[in-house]
Amino acid sequence: MMNKPVLDIQDRPSAMQWLTLSLQHLFAMFGATILVPYLVGLSPSIALITSGLGTLAFLIITKWQVPAYLGSSFAFIAPIIAAKTAGGAGEAMIGSFLAGLVYGIVALIIKKAGYRWIMKLLPPIVVGPVIIVIGLGLANTAVGMAMNNPDGKYSFTYFSVALVTLAATIVCSVFLRGMLSLVPVLVGIIVGYIYALIVGVVDLAKVAQAKWFEMPDFLLPFIDYPVHITWDIVMLMVPVAVVTLSEHIGHQLVLSKVVGRDLIQKPGLHRSILGDGTATMISALLGGPPKTTYGENIGVLAITRVYSVYVLAGAAVIAIIFGFVGKVTALISSIPTPVMGGVSILLFGIIASSGLRMLVDSRIDFGDKRNLVISSVILVIGIGGAVLKITDGFQIQGMALAAICGVILNLILPGRPEAQENMFEVETEKNNDHVA
Repeated sequence: MMNKPVLDIQDRPSAMQWLTLSLQHLFAMFGATILVPYLVGLSPSIALITSGLGTLAFLIITKWQVPAYLGSSFAFIAPIIAAKTAGGAGEAMIGSFLAGLVYGIVALIIKKAGYRWIMKLLPPIVVGPVIIVIGLGLANTAVGMAMNNPDGKYSFTYFSVALVTLAATIVCSVFLRGMLSLVPVLVGIIVGYIYALIVGVVDLAKVAQAKWFEMPDFLLPFIDYPVHITWDIVMLMVPVAVVTLSEHIGHQLVLSKVVGRDLIQKPGLHRSILGDGTATMISALLGGPPKTTYGENIGVLAITRVYSVYVLAGAAVIAIIFGFVGKVTALISSIPTPVMGGVSILLFGIIASSGLRMLVDSRIDFGDKRNLVISSVILVIGIGGAVLKITDGFQIQGMALAAICGVILNLILPGRPEAQENMFEVETEKNNDHVA
């Protein structure tokens, strides 16, 4: 992975290179970034704008030393839906902002105390099962979108659209090589959309009526909704940061290996975490979904060996511009539900599988009763939807409760392994052992 870069982190591309390479990153993040707002009922155009703004904020905070793109986070799908159901979109934005604020607090503690404590708090035996809960907890949503028409009844036509979309996504992911293998979601959506047009499921009337330039309906605090912080919203959204923080650390380790620099040490894990949290807070203030660094874009870096932060900044600027193009927004909104359902079947399954992969890569021994107990409790509480009602206005449920139980069990049960001092070196040694 550490081949000589075509463009290093601080290298500036030529104008034509800049546009082409930035568009590659835009396509890599596009499908997944618009899927999240589509699923939770937020604006795709605002999701694009905030992904661009969040990425620019991240690059600035990390001193233009970490080439990463930030898109919509899948970890927050279920909590956002629950928050919107309970108190509207404003509640979801408040919760998202608070989750981003947690990132800032964690970044401050890491700057002062180092990062070993967070590895003790969030080891793979806790985070892996929680990620599995996130994926499997959304399974019913994906299948419902794939099978049912707008009236909620089974439709063979709709299901056929979902299956065609799913098949195209799988073929692209498994059989294609190069850049196309990194954008299976986008390819699947395009193929599914074309098939949906053929079978008459798409309505293009709004696309024809849309203007080229259109101001999105930003969702602003104090203007579009009152700001009230409740324990319910805190416990619904904030614990998700447990998972996304671990995801962020994992991405930084992979990215460090790709670019051949220890980004955990310089510019520092505290800076990248602060950048991630700032992006989420910016998004929440404008009405977009929470943000996270994207593995798809890390994959583009690995394949192209173009690590230039200017290329990532270019992708961010293009995403912001796209968010103000009314035709693009209308076209995204015209994508039928079964197309997104077909893509979601694979994506949500991949989320669950990535939790399994974390457990395998970390060599978790399930012959150890400690590991078996922690994972079992997390899985059943999370997927079963357990709820802890403390008062009428305060309850902890589902994934949040599962994550908290996992953290507590990991801390109190005997036999906890020691956290490693240098994560970058340890991860590199693991890979070398695996290759050997």
